Amino acid sequence: MHHITRARTRTRLFVPLLAVTALLLGGAGCSAHKDDASPPSPSPSDTGAHAPSAADKAAAAGKSAAAARAAAFRKWGIPLLPPPPAPPAVKPVKTGKGLLPVVSDVPTTKKIVFVTFDDGAEKDPKFVAMMKDLKIPFTMFLTDDIIKSDYGFFKPLQALGNSIQNHTLSHPDLHTKSLAGQKHEICGQETKLTHEYGTAPGLFRPPYGNYNTDTKAAVNSCGHLRAIILWRESMQIKKVQFQRPDHRFHPGDIILAHFRGPSELKGESMTKMTANMLRQIAQQGFTVARLDDYV
Repeated sequence: MHHITRARTRTRLFVPLLAVTALLLGGAGCSAHKDDASPPSPSPSDTGAHAPSAADKAAAAGKSAAAARAAAFRKWGIPLLPPPPAPPAVKPVKTGKGLLPVVSDVPTTKKIVFVTFDDGAEKDPKFVAMMKDLKIPFTMFLTDDIIKSDYGFFKPLQALGNSIQNHTLSHPDLHTKSLAGQKHEICGQETKLTHEYGTAPGLFRPPYGNYNTDTKAAVNSCGHLRAIILWRESMQIKKVQFQRPDHRFHPGDIILAHFRGPSELKGESMTKMTANMLRQIAQQGFTVARLDDYV
């Protein structure tokens, strides 16, 4: 009987000991597991850092774009032109409602000029590369007889945001044409350019700058043209030719240049001619804006 009692007593003492041992071992196991785990990465708030805001990202993108632009101007050996100002909310040249302005310069106080290229004879891939790099805005006044051998050349330039405008079918002196003849030249080119480039031209430049009352009537009859565009300066091979006696650009001046190559530029390339023009614009503290935004 005493033997049985002693056995029961030993059993009652052994069970709590097992429980305590298990708890101690379990605690040691959990502790070992926690010690082996990698510590969590600190959050930005733990380190005092902050995730970039939208404004920070925009500022960084702006600096990157400015650096790339400066590098492009250095590549072509041209002083860095300031970026053009934001387009005006209201165009300073009024068109429509029976108005057909003849424009040589745009009324503005900003130190901007407008670059235009006529005809389309020279189709130099290097010029396309230059404009892709520099992103200088310009306007093309194209003549069908001159461009029809390669309409596609001008599409990458158009894709950069440079508009294609009307310069007649065959580049005649419009003074020598009747009203019907002028309509054929101007409206015919309107149809051609719309078909080839997907957008109806809104601006017209008469060949040689010659126009008369029949020209205005013909332009009005074509439906989409809103202004006749002339110029204040013309780009020669190395220098700008000025109309004014001070030989300086004035705010809003329109510059005439041409798609011409070495055969017409005494061995000089169109890219070299364009670089010479941009250097003179920069030297006088001007930059280049987009004509379509102002007319």
